[in-house]
Amino acid sequence: MSARNVLEVETPALSAGAAVDPNIHSLHTDVHAPGHSRRAYLQTSPEFHMKRLLADGAGPIFQVSRVFRDGELGRLHQPEFTMLEWYQPGFDYHRLMDEIGELLAELGLTVKERVTYADAFERHVGLEFGKDLSCFVRRAAALGFLSEPPDRRALIDFLFSEVVAPELGREGGTFIYDFPPDQAALARIRPGPPPAAERFELFLQGMEIANGFHELGDAAEQRRRFEADNARRRELKLPEMPVDERLLAALPKLPDCAGVALGVDRLLMVLTGADDIRDVLAFPFERS
Repeated sequence: MSARNVLEVETPALSAGAAVDPNIHSLHTDVHAPGHSRRAYLQTSPEFHMKRLLADGAGPIFQVSRVFRDGELGRLHQPEFTMLEWYQPGFDYHRLMDEIGELLAELGLTVKERVTYADAFERHVGLEFGKDLSCFVRRAAALGFLSEPPDRRALIDFLFSEVVAPELGREGGTFIYDFPPDQAALARIRPGPPPAAERFELFLQGMEIANGFHELGDAAEQRRRFEADNARRRELKLPEMPVDERLLAALPKLPDCAGVALGVDRLLMVLTGADDIRDVLAFPFERS
């Protein structure tokens, strides 16, 4: 990062805002101080604070930070883990994939291919991505997943996680890009046909290692997505999460940029040949 003039920054681990994505669960604590007693959320990613720095003109930035997610514990997951996150103003998501490939090369790893989400799905699931919903229902049911009523997004996400992801990055890294628009999160959506979220994920040895976006700078659209995520949370009987209003206020000044979050512990698993994330941690959660 130093050689590329990317500035190291440090942002708070506690925030008034939280991840709204229904698939990400925040840990929280109650802070009691004169004039500032409130609930605070441990960061699931430093993204929101880093974008506020970008909006204030920080330029290319990165940090290595501890991040926290509830409900995640197992061979590939810990409630506390290490993330490398960086942002490059002036980059789109393809240029950022190039840079990640250059980082991997420094570590003796290679990128084998870039495949669109739809092409990877069709290759490994054996169904055309635009097929009728009933095809996805039957295939998912055969793997033990039921969706009542049928939810296309949930079915596709299940099939991708269970069938596609484990086969990716086996002989070199695989970038999956151009996600379905309903999986855009904080990424821009490129008009179609078909429309696609300008988002990518990097897989190595069947594991997701990195998640990156051509960053959305439209505050109104981002607010709409946050509200839709909270509506989905209500449907799933999950607690609604507070929207980060400071992020939304900063987005109109966000420069055109791409950013990525890379899981350091999983990368260490690949580099050391470890099969369990606990093998690369001195103090996994179970021994913390």
